[in-house]
Amino acid sequence: MVLLIVDTQKLLVNNELYNLEDFVKNIKELIDIARKNNIEIIYIVHDEGAGTELTRGKTGFEIYEDFKALGDEKVFVKNFNSAFKGTGLLEYLKEKNEKNIIVAGLQTDKCIDATIKCGFEHGFNKIVPSYANSTIDNEFMDSEMSYKYYNEFMWKDRYAECISLKEVIDTMKSLVR
Repeated sequence: MVLLIVDTQKLLVNNELYNLEDFVKNIKELIDIARKNNIEIIYIVHDEGAGTELTRGKTGFEIYEDFKALGDEKVFVKNFNSAFKGTGLLEYLKEKNEKNIIVAGLQTDKCIDATIKCGFEHGFNKIVPSYANSTIDNEFMDSEMSYKYYNEFMWKDRYAECISLKEVIDTMKSLVR
């Protein structure tokens, strides 16, 4: 099992996010439990390219302070919504024969959705802890509606196992490494 933290970059972790306080608290807890239980944490960061604030070398590109990668924790850079397209993540997980991925991060209706669906197509079991992904309002839905649509309807029992944070943490603690 690995914990995949997607796009939790300084530019994206902001007050516009749905349920920001719980989102930050839950991501911090997942990272802490993973580290204490020797579960590998893999970070994905999005690079929009030159001329944007979400590109290498810009402050907004860096991982949010409360979630920073430590030591040898892997960081893969992506240029598309899916964490699997052109990043090396797919090959890395296959080489490790890893099948189970806890998915958390940003944004529910964009990169988290693409990562969950692409992970499904590649045969991975995805676990989505409640309130460990978030998004902002878009032109079709407010952020709360987007969160609920994907977590409670779109992914659940189709593409991922959407369960409580407590259930995920209990699973993480029960693994023998």
